[in-house]
Formats: sequence, C-alpha cells, structure tokens
Amino acid sequence: MSKRVNIAETESAAYKAMYGLVNYLGTSKISKTHMELLKIRASQINGCAYCIDMHSKDALKNGETAQRIFLLNAWKETDLFTDEEKVILAVTEEVTLISQHGLTDKTYQRAIEIFDEQYIAQLIMAIVTINAWNRIAISCQTEIPK
Repeated sequence: MSKRVNIAETESAAYKAMYGLVNYLGTSKISKTHMELLKIRASQINGCAYCIDMHSKDALKNGETAQRIFLLNAWKETDLFTDEEKVILAVTEEVTLISQHGLTDKTYQRAIEIFDEQYIAQLIMAIVTINAWNRIAISCQTEIPK
C-alpha cells in the first residue's frame, strides 16, 4: 500500500468537526449496544476493515457476545437479535445503501412504532457518522493496528 494523506494531520479542523459528531452522539439516547451494532454493520457493508476491527473490539468490551458479532451480517436469519435491534439494523442497511432505495416507508414505519422521533434522528446521525468515518478510513487506507 502506498502512503495516503493523513486527514487528522492535514485537515485537523475537519477531523475535529467529525469528532464533534462523535461527542454529540455520546450524549444521545442510543445505547452502547445499539451504537456498536450499527457501527459494525455499516462498516461491514462498506468493507472498512479498520472500523470493523475497532468496533468489534469495542462491542466485546461493552459486553457484546462474539456469536452475535460473527452473525451480524446474517442478522435476518437468526433470533439472536431483538426486534429493536433488527429495526436498527434495517435502518442502518437502508441508510448505508441509500443509492439502492433509501430508507423505505416500511422500515421507517417499523422504527416509529418502536422508537420516538428523537431516537430515530439520533440513529440516522449515528449511521451517517459511521459511514463518513468508513469513507475516510477506506480512502486514506487506514491500517488496522497490530
């Protein structure tokens, strides 16, 4: 791999602004379990090894099971995830894959039946934020720490 730009150093103000979103999300109502699940799932879809590695480790530290992490990319095929988590994962996939069909009315309706508008807004912001981080890490070829 060739060396790519380090945005944290080259554009530190932009990087700091990204951390502003991270800090905001840290004050949101989103549980740590929900946050890590959506981060891992979006990162899987985007193929961001750096973020999958980081957020899988964070999830394990927060009490997530290895089995659920291993099966996250097949969440529709297992009963290991709650109805709330399944809605969050569906929203995550549809927002991450926005060019396919966006956040569908069906998925949004399922979300609004479980969560209030503030939680849904925070979920969307969390999904948008991890997608931005994925794009930075992939574009800059951020390496996984050994």
